[in-house]
Amino acid sequence: MTSKVLTEFLETGLGELKSKGLLNTIDVLSSANGPKIQVGGKELINLASNNYLGFATRPELIEAAKAATDKYGVGAGAVRTINGTLDIHIELEKQIAEFKGTEAAIAFQSAFNCNMGAISAVMKKGDAIISDELNHASIIDGCRLSGAKILRAKHQDMTDLERVAKEATESGAYNKIMYITDGVFSMDGDIAKLPEIAKIAEKYNLITYVDDAHGSGVTGNGAGTVAAFGLQDKIDFQMGCLSKAIGVVGGYVAGSKTLIDWLKSQARPFLFSTSLTPGAAAAAKEAFVLMHEHPEFNKTLIENGNYFKAELKKAGFDTGKSETPITPVILGDEEKTQEFSKRLIEEGVYVKPIVFPTVPLGRGRVRAMPTAAHTKEMLDDAVAIFTKVGKEIGLIN
Repeated sequence: MTSKVLTEFLETGLGELKSKGLLNTIDVLSSANGPKIQVGGKELINLASNNYLGFATRPELIEAAKAATDKYGVGAGAVRTINGTLDIHIELEKQIAEFKGTEAAIAFQSAFNCNMGAISAVMKKGDAIISDELNHASIIDGCRLSGAKILRAKHQDMTDLERVAKEATESGAYNKIMYITDGVFSMDGDIAKLPEIAKIAEKYNLITYVDDAHGSGVTGNGAGTVAAFGLQDKIDFQMGCLSKAIGVVGGYVAGSKTLIDWLKSQARPFLFSTSLTPGAAAAAKEAFVLMHEHPEFNKTLIENGNYFKAELKKAGFDTGKSETPITPVILGDEEKTQEFSKRLIEEGVYVKPIVFPTVPLGRGRVRAMPTAAHTKEMLDDAVAIFTKVGKEIGLIN
């Protein structure tokens, strides 16, 4: 039986969230997570998925997962350092390193685990981490876990970054200093200013860490944000995700062989969690092959993203400053955001409300994610529904 104290805390907290329009519901899909989905017996145009290239349902990945499952079983059976490292894991890591242009790579069970494990394996008490103020929650938690001093820099403000780096360096208070940033910021779709960041990092001898979960498979013809700027030799950590453009599950860090050897001996999620399933590892490996052999997936993704954003802007919506297919439709008011999402779903477009604490208070939005798997007809239908609902509830004229 749940304690009275806990019950009161939970019920009060849930009531407050609901009254402020901050309590999201979790819907259940009865179909694959493709460009169209089934929710509650209704078919909807799916604009809520991070399945950028449509790989989650690609036959090549499904067959690779089936073959690996037949050969190795459904699970690896142990943590990597005991006897849970299969040859398919090593092959995946080699494939990742080749794709990212680095000496080596390490695969984790999730991208969240990457940031929790990799940051804390290198940064310690007595160090400092300079973090963009809009970095992902997993970066924030990884920084906290490390015990290092966290110094925040204004979002994409290079003058402020240099100020913080200069003060931290000249203070002499820290053993080493890292700068960490998202490569693509998931709520706004803007791209980190990596060339300027690299210059500042070199000037102040900063360790550099780029979380490219939303850039891998998207920017740089798919190779990611670091590759887009040709900075593979300037960025120490390239973190990426195996569950978004790659379409499977897991995450990775790519970098020097020395770095990866260190992470394989010190990153706690790697050391104390059972490794990726054989099926997931094989499917992810196939995704990298597919991206390399078929650049048209990335080309279609970028075209669809640009088209969809342009059509929404024509309709009168504020899509912010996105430079990627991520399409925020910024409304501001949390309750309006909840209402807009609900009405869009009723009319046939599946997008979820994004509100505090995912974004700051007063910056509520729905975030639409056109993918390579969407047709122009689907996107046109979605824009028409956005426009219809937006006019009905007074968001646009």
